Order: sequence, then structure tokens, then C-alpha cells
Amino acid sequence: MDNYYNSNNNNKAAAAAAKALANSFNNLDLNPNPNPPSNINFNSPSSSSSTPIPHLHFPGLLPKKTKPPSLVSLCVGVIGRHLEDIIADLGEIAMNLPADIKMALAAIARRRRLLNDDVLVALADTSWEILDVSGSDVSDYGLIKAAEVCRFIKALDISRCTKITAIGISELVKHCHLLETLRCGGCPRSDNTARRCLSIFKPRLEYGEEDSWEELDTKEIGSGAHSLRWLVWPNIDKNSLEDFSAECPRIVVNPKSSPFGFMGTRVPLEALQNIVLDDAVVNDIDPRTWTVRGFAMKPILPPPSSSSELSLAEKFRLAFEERDNRLAPKRAKNARQHQRRAVRELMLMSTRAKSMLLASQVSKSLNSRGS
Repeated sequence: MDNYYNSNNNNKAAAAAAKALANSFNNLDLNPNPNPPSNINFNSPSSSSSTPIPHLHFPGLLPKKTKPPSLVSLCVGVIGRHLEDIIADLGEIAMNLPADIKMALAAIARRRRLLNDDVLVALADTSWEILDVSGSDVSDYGLIKAAEVCRFIKALDISRCTKITAIGISELVKHCHLLETLRCGGCPRSDNTARRCLSIFKPRLEYGEEDSWEELDTKEIGSGAHSLRWLVWPNIDKNSLEDFSAECPRIVVNPKSSPFGFMGTRVPLEALQNIVLDDAVVNDIDPRTWTVRGFAMKPILPPPSSSSELSLAEKFRLAFEERDNRLAPKRAKNARQHQRRAVRELMLMSTRAKSMLLASQVSKSLNSRGS
């Protein structure tokens, strides 16, 4: 009997405790402020990782979590921070690197003012579709060598490149048949190069001097940047704009973003003026990677308007180089034609000599028989 009373008392005590606990939960107010302030911008870009995010039930403190950088990005950042120490052996090191890592290193080298012909040639990869050498020391040699490797390039930025001329662009067009977007200008030399590229960009049919259609080469009678569609040249002058519109109507100069596109064609991101072509490549890398000894690289500004014109001697030199480069294929073709004609004439002359010799021999034999 005593055990029965004890168990009954324990059950009553447990029920009372459960009831008290339920009442305490009912009295707990998880939403003391049902009307959160309306002036909080949940999508504000200025909020950092330590800025608390308001919550309906816990309006206090839920820190905003950001995605940490990947291990690959951290490693690329370390390599980029000491890039000048491995430039001498970069060719051997880059042989075992994936294409995206090579492109990231090229973007870091450009930001650190280390991108030149040797670095570009060492990192160039066949799978690249974009190439940004803007503001670098890359010359025609490095651009041509990179174009021979990167034949699938669709977007190229050569703005503010003082060592790239129309010669390099001409060779680039010959190798990269998928080039759609070209970004240029930004300094007097680059502007002058862009003006001289008009004759390169427009398609043309060359005059062939072969004796028959079978001897003609398709590459020799057709030339021009057939795939080029977008030209980004922010400070283009009025005359150049009119020339491009008249001679190359298929090329859109300085396209603007529009939800409807341009004549039914969507403007690619690489053709917009306010973007950096290789920004997406280093988006996950710490910007301190291209900060050297506490000095952050300042954006490259165009030179003052007082130096916007090249000297007369420089213009003559560039014009002579362009003309010599333009006539070089024609001189080589003429030399091949003269060589073939000389061989043909030699063969013809030897055939005539043989026929004359045979005719004289036949006449002699006939005369001897008649006598």
C-alpha cells in the first residue's frame, strides 16, 4: 500500500512539473518586436561579413557568412605574390599547370606590371578564349606567338599597349579566326594602331595572278577579320568612327548593354566598356596579391591631351613598316610565280631543243637513204 501511495505522489509531482514547464514555454515571447525597422536594406552592397542581419524572431545577431576562398585560390595568390622570383623558370613550371591557373597568373602578372613577351609566351594555352594584355609590355612578337598557340580566342584587350602595332594585329587575325571582340585605344600609340587596322578588319578579295583556278590558294585571295563583330574603342575620333561605319558596317563600335540586344544579337559581356576582361579570372583571389610592399597598383590613366599626337617621324616610320608588311606577302607570291614560270619555260625550251634535234636526225637519215 505504501508503494502505491508513493508512486501516485511521484506521478502527481511529474505532472505538475510538466505543466509548469509548458506554462513557462507559453509565456516565452520569441518576437518582442513584431515590426522590425523598415529602413534596413537587406540587399545593401555595403554590408560586410561582420554586419548583423535582422531576423524576425531573433532581431539581434545573425552574422552574414561569406564564402571562404578555395585552397586553389589561396595557392595561386601565394604564387602571384612571389611571381617575379619564378619568371626565369616560368616556362618549365607552367607546363604542368591547368589552363585556368595559367590565365590567373597572367592576370596577376598584368596587374603587377610583370606581363611581357616572355611571360605571355610561357603561360599561353590552347584552350584560352579571352586574352587581356592591356597596359602591359607585350609587343608584336609576344602577341603573334600567343596567337599561334591560342587559336580559339574570342575576346582580346590590347588597350594602352604601346608596343603593339598593326603588324601584330594583322598576324593575329590570320591565326585567330574566332575573334569577336577587340578592345583597343587608351593612349596615342594604341589609338594610332587602331586607325591603321581598318584595312585589316574589312574583308577583301585579293587579285590572283595564277594561270588557272586550280593553282589559286583560298587564303591568298580572301583576307580580313571575318568574325570580328564588336570593337571597344572609348576615345575613338569622329573620322575613324565614320570610316568604320562605312567600310565595316558589320563591326559595332562601343556597343551598349540593352535587354533587346543589338539588331537581335545579344551584346557579350566582354564588349561592354565598364568591365575588365580578366576580372572574372581573379575574382576569388585576394587583391593584396598584386599589392607589392604596401604599394597598390594605381589604375593606368591615359596621357594628357598635349601628347595626343605622334611626331611626324614616328608616323612615317609606322607607315613604312605597315606598307612593307602589307607588301611582303605580295612580293613572296610574285617570287613564287616567277620561279614557276622560269621552270615552265626551261622545260618548254628543252622540249623544243629535243624536237629540233630529233627532226635534224630524221632528216639526216632520210637523206642518207636517198643517196
